[in-house]
Amino acid sequence: MTPRRRRMTLVIAILAGVSIAGALALSAFRRNVTFFFDPTQVAAGQVPVGERFRLGGMVTEGSLRRAPGSLEVRFVVTDYSHDVPVSYTGVLPDLFREGAGVVAHGRLAPNGTFVADEVLAKHDEKYMPPEVARSLKRRHGESRQEATPAAAGPQGAPPQPPQAPVSTAAPPTAGAGS
Repeated sequence: MTPRRRRMTLVIAILAGVSIAGALALSAFRRNVTFFFDPTQVAAGQVPVGERFRLGGMVTEGSLRRAPGSLEVRFVVTDYSHDVPVSYTGVLPDLFREGAGVVAHGRLAPNGTFVADEVLAKHDEKYMPPEVARSLKRRHGESRQEATPAAAGPQGAPPQPPQAPVSTAAPPTAGAGS
């Protein structure tokens, strides 16, 4: 084998190895990607059948139902245009409540119910998951404050953060009692 053929064989082998590694990396990446959909996209049939995805929107007021004696919870997620029923078995986050933003991970069942295996809730009264905020704004032109109004204080004033208590005791003096 001439040196030129050896180099060409080496280059082809390296290119084949890099191509195989790239294909494996893309395949692993594709399996780990979870797409976000809102209820309007789910109702329009844009959801990949049988694949996991994230469903985001607002929990409809009055839709929360708990199965007695179990951890099964049913509620409805809306983007104020379409609704998707959600079924979840497990402990809901402490901040989960009706009228709040939520993102659920899971699959769409054949009957149209979203079967969640994880539910994420907002972390304070002004936060909404970014995907939900963008989706609501894109679909309905709502701002984040209109979508999740913060709890107002007296006469509609914004809530005030709690203040640290003020101590009126005199500071200790050095050397006292020694």
